Amino acid sequence: MAGTFKSVFDASLITAEFQNAQINAHFIPLIWRYVLQNPNCQWEDIPSLPASAYPLLRSKFKPSTSTLHSVIHSTDQVTTKLLIKLQNGAFVEAVIMRYDTRLGKYNGKARPGGPRSTLCISSQVGCKMGCKFCATGSMGFKNNLSTGEILEQLVHASHLSTIRNVVFMGMGEPLNNYSALVEAIRVMTASPFQLSPRKITVSTVGIIHAIKKLQHDIPNLNLAVSLHAPVQDIRCQIMPAARAFPLDRLMDALAEYQKKCQQKIFIEYIMLDGVNDEEQHAHKLGKLLETFQVVVNLIPFNPIGDLSHFRTSQEDKVTRFQKILREVYNIRTTVRKQMGQDISGACGQLVVDLPNKRFNSGDLVTDIEDLKM
Repeated sequence: MAGTFKSVFDASLITAEFQNAQINAHFIPLIWRYVLQNPNCQWEDIPSLPASAYPLLRSKFKPSTSTLHSVIHSTDQVTTKLLIKLQNGAFVEAVIMRYDTRLGKYNGKARPGGPRSTLCISSQVGCKMGCKFCATGSMGFKNNLSTGEILEQLVHASHLSTIRNVVFMGMGEPLNNYSALVEAIRVMTASPFQLSPRKITVSTVGIIHAIKKLQHDIPNLNLAVSLHAPVQDIRCQIMPAARAFPLDRLMDALAEYQKKCQQKIFIEYIMLDGVNDEEQHAHKLGKLLETFQVVVNLIPFNPIGDLSHFRTSQEDKVTRFQKILREVYNIRTTVRKQMGQDISGACGQLVVDLPNKRFNSGDLVTDIEDLKM
């Protein structure tokens, strides 16, 4: 019987059940708020619901269908990795990253504010994209997460830290789980979570048809594209899924997206020694992006144990790459400060039960969403 219960955060399901039972749907955000504040509650604990709501909730829904299996903190307490067990027995990982907005710049001055947290969230168990530099891809694809399973990561994280930003950069390709992704973001931007769409970033390898839909379905969202190479053949070598999304068509889709949304697009570019980090690659990338409004985020490669086929680019090559994009093509370019390597929570390292990982740690840094301000 337990396997038949759904998460109370599965928005479309609980809305349909309430409508069928002729219960006003405006009670749903009130239920979510109570569960968010009281994670171990029983349905009878929630006050002031219609009498018919209680048996419906008891028979079909759980406050949470996932459990927080473990919480691992980095040695400097900046990064926290959450291992979450789903109702079907599978595991996903989410990562809390603590930043300091005062380390960012606005009009040449330190930004106001202070420490706050970003949650890196998963959308699938495993991933079918098979990117050769990413540990998650080594798992293969298991299944999509439901809307509730996506949102429950935010619920679990909210009990550990005040989450201001959410980035869909965890396990899975978010745009391959499009319906659940969109529904989850719509809940995140409404009561009780009340996140701004501008504080939510969706990262994709470049699912063209979904990119074309995304701006219409969720305006003002941040889009991050895992480009990782300036030419199609290199992309295909390190990202097999790129064969289905030719670079010229992808760039046309991004141009259309940017024309409609009038926002910067974040370009994710992992630095792989001798593969995509030479000066010629920087010039090709600059020419590819010079007509766009973008922020290029250069990402040092994180080794992934025995599965590592690549080496991390030398610091001087990364600096030279950044300098070319900035000075020759006037493209805003940052180098991502690594966080959570000591707990295997850094970019590309999210995978369950992967041995032989290399460890380092990070410091308080500026966040990707602050770069566009």
